[in-house]
Amino acid sequence: MTILASPSQLVRAPATREIPSWQAALKHAVRDPAQLCQLLGLPTEYEAAAQRASKQFPLFAPREYIARMKPGDPHDPLLRQVLPLAEELIETPGYSADPVGDVSSRRAPGLLQKYRGRALLLTTGACAVHCRYCFRRHYPYDEGPRSWDTWAPALAEIASDTTLSEVLLSGGDPLTLVDSWLAELAERLAAIGHVRRLRIHTRLPIVIPQRVCDSLLAWLRGTRLTPLVVVHANHPAELDAAVAGALARLVDAGVTVLNQSVLLRGINDTTDVLAELCERLVDLRVMPYYLHQLDRVAGAAHFEVPVAEGRRLVRELRERLPGYAVPRYVSETAGEAFKVPLA
Repeated sequence: MTILASPSQLVRAPATREIPSWQAALKHAVRDPAQLCQLLGLPTEYEAAAQRASKQFPLFAPREYIARMKPGDPHDPLLRQVLPLAEELIETPGYSADPVGDVSSRRAPGLLQKYRGRALLLTTGACAVHCRYCFRRHYPYDEGPRSWDTWAPALAEIASDTTLSEVLLSGGDPLTLVDSWLAELAERLAAIGHVRRLRIHTRLPIVIPQRVCDSLLAWLRGTRLTPLVVVHANHPAELDAAVAGALARLVDAGVTVLNQSVLLRGINDTTDVLAELCERLVDLRVMPYYLHQLDRVAGAAHFEVPVAEGRRLVRELRERLPGYAVPRYVSETAGEAFKVPLA
């Protein structure tokens, strides 16, 4: 099952007739590989391959994100993150539909737990962008909750486990849901006494920066829970002025903002690119958090960078940057009690 290309049934239309700009951006995102290739003036051979690969995992790319790509360049680092390629159709030994053990980590519908003290709610299957290396590109989102009644078992499980101090909202991308629903969820979690922190994993501030709006900041800061937002940028070209403004709004509101990246062949597998990314993040008051080794999900083998090469890159980053600007290089391994440090 692929990630949904539109928000789940939990997303309701706003009460007013005016559609928020971020919802309009989702509505007008590019879904057709031919359209993407034509918009960027790519060589014709890329179109046919993209059409084939998108049948397995659909294309979805906001125009705000596409606008940062270099026309005519099939190797643009932002384009490579979203353009379906023929390599995705090659079966590679060691790559699977569930490389990090999500299915075996379910505690209730929509609720996963892998690590002590924290649990994760898969709030939706919708994303603002379909990253071709996504480790949940095959996840069965249609089996998840779709109403407050069906979310009750997950919330009851969190309430019954006093070892849980932190809840993560993930997906898909939780910020594809409307703020009224997210505010209600935050309030229900805040009513559970032993939960102290609420962490949001999202790509929206990077690909559709106007998603950081007053109503989002209101519910993030509207409960007793300590809010953290983990964004996902892989390349400095993703961090334009609009993104910088969105991140500043989060930080200025008192929200801790961290960034996680994935080490990707042909995108950020050089010391210069990683160093520029990390320094840009620090300048924007966002802490480089994790540099992930690629999760071995079926269809993404062409992105893998060998661990030995990743270790060399991190060593060179340490030689170049202050310690706080160097992300932790880690791998997620099914069944492990923590993310495994690689360097």
